[in-house]
Amino acid sequence: MLLIQSANTSISTEKPALPASLILLLATGAGLSVASLYYSQPMLGVLGADIHASDRMIGLVPTLTQLGYALGIMLLAPLGDRYDRRNIILIKAALLALALLFSGLAPNVTWLLATSLVIGLTATMAQDIIPAAATLAPETHRGKIVGTVMTGLLLGILLSRVVSGFGAEQFGWRAVYVAAAVSVALVVVAIWRGLPRFQPTTQLGYGALLGSMLDLWRRHGKLRQAAYAQGLLAVGFSAFWSTLAVMLHAAPFHLGSAAAGAFGLAGAAGALAAPLAGRLADKRGPELVTRLGAGLAAVSFAAMWFAPLLPTHLQLALIVVSAIGFDFGIQATLVAHQTVVFGIDPASRSRLNALLFTGMFVGMASGAALGSLMLAQWGWAGVVMLATVSSLAALAVRMVGQRKN
Repeated sequence: MLLIQSANTSISTEKPALPASLILLLATGAGLSVASLYYSQPMLGVLGADIHASDRMIGLVPTLTQLGYALGIMLLAPLGDRYDRRNIILIKAALLALALLFSGLAPNVTWLLATSLVIGLTATMAQDIIPAAATLAPETHRGKIVGTVMTGLLLGILLSRVVSGFGAEQFGWRAVYVAAAVSVALVVVAIWRGLPRFQPTTQLGYGALLGSMLDLWRRHGKLRQAAYAQGLLAVGFSAFWSTLAVMLHAAPFHLGSAAAGAFGLAGAAGALAAPLAGRLADKRGPELVTRLGAGLAAVSFAAMWFAPLLPTHLQLALIVVSAIGFDFGIQATLVAHQTVVFGIDPASRSRLNALLFTGMFVGMASGAALGSLMLAQWGWAGVVMLATVSSLAALAVRMVGQRKN
């Protein structure tokens, strides 16, 4: 009887497999929320002319959106450990839909700047959805499920510019914001009906909750290692994409901004890495995936050193192949790092995820600044050198950490 009771207890504690419809809902919600950060970028020229805003003022739209996102990660994402994540996701999604709608109705740039900041803050619902997926997933399939949700998020990032650019050209920039608001509103309804409730994992007050993040950072070497490595990979990623349009505009390519935007479709292939990396992390361990991903990124960046030796059309082909390669490697590493981080302390997943993405965000910002500097001083070769070295540094972080373990 005792053996039977023990076996039944063990079986009852196993989490059931997640329905495919719920995984799709989480992936869609993550993708649509993070896409809201990038809708404005291809539309700035048309948008500025329509509301009679200067280039300097209209340039603050994406700046405030990204600033709002950074603040939201640090100040709002940790709340997922203190309150029911379902309620937080619903509130943020509803506010995001309203902010997108009011952006489409903006009569002037001041209005638009205010709504852009709110869009950034509320788009952090993506950083609530990912820990929710990790919490709902059975441990043996956590990497695969988180990877699938990350595929939705990455596709949202990579395809948002294409969609908004086409939509603004065909229907106007206001229609893009309104359509985005409607899509998020539909997600609100679907989440309200399909997402289960979550039990809070801490009773800390807000100030103590934020303060505990510093303690988590100090206590967990695996968290610091993941944040450092992913931040270094983000340096190369951001340096490449922030300078690509300038490089393609110059000799020998002389291509316009539309061509640079089309290169983003090559990066979409990297989104395929997320579920594959998740499955491999489940089977072989996430540490292996982080090393393979960082190594692939370094090799892909280094390959672009040979571009000047090739004819122009082959140079473009090499850049496309390299973009697919490093994006695949970086996204695979991110999924593996999330698997590592979510396994550290289940009660602190929202805070741990916030710290990981803060490290990545710092890397993205640093990469954009350093990439522009390298391009000005040493041309495209300088950008490639920066991206290669930063990826090799990320690989070194993972290798050193492995030897310590």
